[in-house]
Amino acid sequence: DADRLPAFGQWLRATSLDEFPELLNILKGEMSFVGPRPLLVEYLKIYTDEEMRRHDVRPGITGWAQVNGLRGATPNPSIMKRRMEFDLWYLNNWTIYLDLYIIFKTFYALIRYKGD
Repeated sequence: DADRLPAFGQWLRATSLDEFPELLNILKGEMSFVGPRPLLVEYLKIYTDEEMRRHDVRPGITGWAQVNGLRGATPNPSIMKRRMEFDLWYLNNWTIYLDLYIIFKTFYALIRYKGD
């Protein structure tokens, strides 16, 4: 909840600087820059084998779902379902050019929307 964050934490979140420690996970090989965002553990039990394919790749700091407006909280199942559809589309259509496009869109979104 944003109302529980102190002012500095809200600023970190608004600027997406709270993602910076994940760069260490990339250096350790545990994450990639682009890929499906990791799911909360409680979501793992409700998905099909096809949807669980997203765990065949390293999670990313940014991804196809995020640059298409599906980032942040998932207050209802329909948003989570859409996010899953975007993640599966990414897995089925991956190219290096798609990753470069996602990186470009991520930086554009960070500048334009200020971490919204």
